[in-house]
Amino acid sequence: MKRFLFSASCLGLLALGSCSQSAETTAAEGDTATGSAPTNTEAGTMDSTGMSGDTASANATGGGAMADPNGPTAPHSDDPTFMMSAAHSDQNEIQLSKLALKKGATGMAQQHANMMITDHTKSTADLKAIAQKKSVTLPTDMDAEHKAIAAEMEKLSGKELEKKFMDQMVVDHQKTMNTMAAHQKMTKDTDLQTFITKTTPVIEKHLNMSKEHAGMM
Repeated sequence: MKRFLFSASCLGLLALGSCSQSAETTAAEGDTATGSAPTNTEAGTMDSTGMSGDTASANATGGGAMADPNGPTAPHSDDPTFMMSAAHSDQNEIQLSKLALKKGATGMAQQHANMMITDHTKSTADLKAIAQKKSVTLPTDMDAEHKAIAAEMEKLSGKELEKKFMDQMVVDHQKTMNTMAAHQKMTKDTDLQTFITKTTPVIEKHLNMSKEHAGMM
């Protein structure tokens, strides 16, 4: 009888040890799963692009980061950054348009490309005059994102090229509209206020035409 009781006690201790080990393993697995999930702070650091790839502030937009180019875009951190981004934006449209024409874009895409070159060249001249007054050196080339897009367009031709070009015009002009609206609320510079007020209707016209033309392709 004593031998039986001793054996039962041993079995009980073994069972408890097994349960304890199982609980520790479960807790450890739970900690691992929890540790792999991003915190709210980490999730809030995701970027959203503005005029030409600037980082958007989630706080300024009243929400989290946005991947949707049609969503609101935070203002640039300061006026020189805005001017450099706006210059990149002009070059993005001018050079992608020249590429589309070089590769034989026709019809609506051809007309749109010619309009982009004319209007964004004028915008560049207006912005350059402001930048010179404020000793800001503007970029004269596309940003890295649009250089990559240009490389993709180089591989296309015909309707595929035209569709790619028009879709990109929609995305770019929506971002530019969002950023100009946001920065106009922030900047105290009267020259930039005037520039944004003058340029916004042109960008809006481009956006509406881009949507219309892209939808017909």
